[in-house]
Amino acid sequence: MDKFIIRGGRPLTGEIKLAGAKNAATKMLIVSLLTDEECVFENFPRIGDAEIVKELCVALGSEIKSIDSNLVIRTPEIKNTKAISLNQKNRVSILALGPLLNRAGEAEVPIVGGDKIGPRPVDMHLESLKALGAEIEASPDSYKARITGRLKGATIALKYPSVGATEQIIFASVLAEGKTTIINSAVEPEITDLIKMLQKMGAIIEIGTNRTVTIYGVPKLYGARHKVLPDRNEAVSFACLAVATNGKILVKGADQGDLITFLNNLRRIGGEYEVTSEGILFFRARPLTGIKLETDTHPGFMTDWQQPFLTMLTQAQGESIIHETVYEARFGYIEDLNLMGADIRVVNECLSEVPCRFKEKNCPHSAIVKGPTKLHSATLTVPDLRAGIAHVLAALIAEGESEILGVHEIDRGYEKIVERLSFLGADIKRVSN
Repeated sequence: MDKFIIRGGRPLTGEIKLAGAKNAATKMLIVSLLTDEECVFENFPRIGDAEIVKELCVALGSEIKSIDSNLVIRTPEIKNTKAISLNQKNRVSILALGPLLNRAGEAEVPIVGGDKIGPRPVDMHLESLKALGAEIEASPDSYKARITGRLKGATIALKYPSVGATEQIIFASVLAEGKTTIINSAVEPEITDLIKMLQKMGAIIEIGTNRTVTIYGVPKLYGARHKVLPDRNEAVSFACLAVATNGKILVKGADQGDLITFLNNLRRIGGEYEVTSEGILFFRARPLTGIKLETDTHPGFMTDWQQPFLTMLTQAQGESIIHETVYEARFGYIEDLNLMGADIRVVNECLSEVPCRFKEKNCPHSAIVKGPTKLHSATLTVPDLRAGIAHVLAALIAEGESEILGVHEIDRGYEKIVERLSFLGADIKRVSN
């Protein structure tokens, strides 16, 4: 396994271009299964999670080739409706159920894997498919689904605005008979981008008010060409790198509209930004100060942003509180930051004005950060993708040389991270054990 060797303590400066969004690109591969025609994706990221999903698609019958930064995929026929032999490396495989049911009438996918950030049940996926007319059977290793005829439209009210469940319903219902309405839908930018792509393919999908999405089933979808939107998680990671190291980074392709909540909170703590024609320039305006915030579904403060933001807060004066309301176990990296000299305590209480769904469930979902603290080098092992970027940021802040193991987790979501950070002046290298 490779590892990163990082010598920190220097400001990062320069320009960096965002790759295509992981959370959109991987799902677009699944969307392409809905047609037998060719789909072309521009700005497609070269990341580990995309390779996993490409492996899934090829196993189902897809033909894939890469041309520069474009990916071309076509699935003329579904040759295999069972994907259970694939490793359970991420959660995207569950989304193949809808396209496979529409194209072949049956499907079997493995029990989902992915980041170790607490339980992420798929009950909303399965119940939604049942509402659309699918028969579902769960085993210890897989989920099986089948239909007779076509899926049929339905009104589905989600108990939580889950991104995955929203995507599952859309993918299943675009070729279903009749109208499907999703109530309490997720409305993340990546979902909007998927809807744009599906419109190009011939789908009829309306985004309404109050988290409502309506899909009118069509008999056939066609090939399309689509540019993957820039990765807003990368944008936040690089912004935090600039501010935490007291540097200045122009993040090319960063979209202000997708980052409004982050930008507001960055300015509150002393970070600053300038929106340019190329992207957003990030830097520090004054000594950093503490803040109280909580994660939420879009348009709230994204759960994938709290890891680099919290790491940055170790350099802020006073006390900060982050209340995690999306996942109940997403502070697994805190122990490593404390090992490096941070002063962070994780508690089970809801440290916000409004209690969240994890209240009284004994979940460690609130973090108290006291700073500023001087971080020192350490040897760390990455537990999951977003924790990995927190480790990288902490090592770049710290004095001395740190080793980061398990970097394949970081490779899942960040394209050529060593080379790109080196261009910003980071002393980072990849070595093989």
